[in-house]
Amino acid sequence: MAEREYTIIFSTVDSKDSADKIAETLVAEKLAACVNVVGPISSVYWWEGKIEKSEEYLLIIKSRRDLLDALMRRLKEVHPYKVPEILAVKVDRGNEDYLAWIDESVRRG
Repeated sequence: MAEREYTIIFSTVDSKDSADKIAETLVAEKLAACVNVVGPISSVYWWEGKIEKSEEYLLIIKSRRDLLDALMRRLKEVHPYKVPEILAVKVDRGNEDYLAWIDESVRRG
């Protein structure tokens, strides 16, 4: 059996309500096993030619790598930003029991 690969996706949104809605959507649709909502946090960034500073909420999304394309498509659909931050990082190692739980919690692939 091929070894599964896992991913952590980071995204930010402008409100706790948006963060909670996205988290619940991704978990309910079994695209993510878990979404941590962290914040508020302070973000400083370039946008439309000037430096902006805003209060945001960070989403830390745990899933399997084979669901990444579907997860990113769905995240773009429900995200409030015109250009949402969606960054995926491959998980090199992890607690085997936790990784097995991710497998049990998301769509079969």
